[in-house]
Amino acid sequence: MAERTMLIGDIGGTNARFALADQSAPGFSHEETLQCADFASADAAIAEYLDKVGAPQPDGICLAAAGPVINDVVQFTNNPWRISVKELRGNFPGATVRLINDFEAIAYSVPFLSALPGLIEREQFTVAIVGPGTGLGTAGLKKHGNTLVPIVSEASHNGFAPETERQREVLKVLRRRFDRVSVERLVSGTGLENLFWALGELRGSESQALSAGEIFAATNSHASETVQLFFELLGQYAGDIALAFGAKDGVFIAGGIVRRYPELFAASGFRAGFESKGRYRQHMESIPTELITHSQPGLLGASYVALDSLRGTEVMPTS
Repeated sequence: MAERTMLIGDIGGTNARFALADQSAPGFSHEETLQCADFASADAAIAEYLDKVGAPQPDGICLAAAGPVINDVVQFTNNPWRISVKELRGNFPGATVRLINDFEAIAYSVPFLSALPGLIEREQFTVAIVGPGTGLGTAGLKKHGNTLVPIVSEASHNGFAPETERQREVLKVLRRRFDRVSVERLVSGTGLENLFWALGELRGSESQALSAGEIFAATNSHASETVQLFFELLGQYAGDIALAFGAKDGVFIAGGIVRRYPELFAASGFRAGFESKGRYRQHMESIPTELITHSQPGLLGASYVALDSLRGTEVMPTS
């Protein structure tokens, strides 16, 4: 097989991560992260990346984007960019182009991660992936024989359903700020900031607005309650997704927020929130949950899709 340049990307609300896909197995090199706000379009960011790493015009492009892919177009939820397969083909003549959801890419990465022992060898499995970042991503992955089937979802935009009195109070306050309160309004980077504000209102305090990172770094009781409630809500949502997708083989937690604070996550009420499903508690207790620690699972998954497109056949993981 002649050497070809396969550009891959994982583009979110804040960062655009690019790399060159390996051609022998899922993997990548020459990774660079650019700030979306610095560029008018994805095409401009791609051109900057190719110039930065000294790569030629790509023979193939696979971009994972933080938004639904509708008619080969992504209009970002948390980013003003719009990406079109047709426009990419026009700007990079001769290149094959694939556009996938960012959490579809993360779903594809799961078989190449070792978090759940024995997963790769199974004849079939169903897992789910949820991840708070700029927004809240959700996806699933089914394996049957030699076929991997992603389950793309915008479930994070479902309405938030409180389960405790404190959560009901928070919802009531947030409804003063938003016409509709989705899960993402609470379980994401901006969601953490919304929680901090809502709890401040309930406490009757005039707290200074803090960023998500500042909330995690703070040591006062207000910030601590915010973080604990955030992880509790993440667990509740992950449990809901496990039931909705039939993800009996595991739920993977992705996203930069949780990966940066693994100790807080491990000591939090996440698992309690995950298992608290009434009559389904025993079933939920049997479902494993794992934190994805790979630094760029979206790029790893995109490299799988790029390699699959290059070969024209399914590229399955090996043990």
